[in-house]
Amino acid sequence: MSDPDLELASRRAIYQQIADTPGIHFRALLNELDYAQGTLQYHLRWLADEGLVEVSDDGSYTRYYPADEFDETDQAVMNALRRDYSRRIIAHLLADGSLSTTELSDRLDKAQSTVSWHLSKLTEADLVTKERDGRSVVYDVSDTNRVNYLYTRYRQSFTDSVVDRLLGLWDSY
Repeated sequence: MSDPDLELASRRAIYQQIADTPGIHFRALLNELDYAQGTLQYHLRWLADEGLVEVSDDGSYTRYYPADEFDETDQAVMNALRRDYSRRIIAHLLADGSLSTTELSDRLDKAQSTVSWHLSKLTEADLVTKERDGRSVVYDVSDTNRVNYLYTRYRQSFTDSVVDRLLGLWDSY
């Protein structure tokens, strides 16, 4: 990345926020940077057109990543980790191993339908696997090393003390 690409202070600030918080969505960028909506949209489009940031749609949000730093699987993991309940589900699966929807619902103190919805999104993204165990279905994280690494690497960009306490990962990397 050459200096002329990021010669504007506003563009540098937007890029830096994306680099510090990969997977951040538009509204969060707007809140963090305090730019006018049109200004932010213009600069994000410019950064994407110049190949400095990549855009990922997770079905609910458009998320932004520094270009060439996250492959498609990493982006899917970060997209999930940016959603509070998906992050908590993943944390419980990492900490406790395979769990059913009922067990996760009890741990999260959320309705089974809510947990089931998040699990279906995680399954569609190939981040968790499901396996029938008698009359119930149990879930597990597909690639624990990748998820552990990305959570640990970007943990300061997540504001979730529940997951922090549950995983306590920083000591392992």
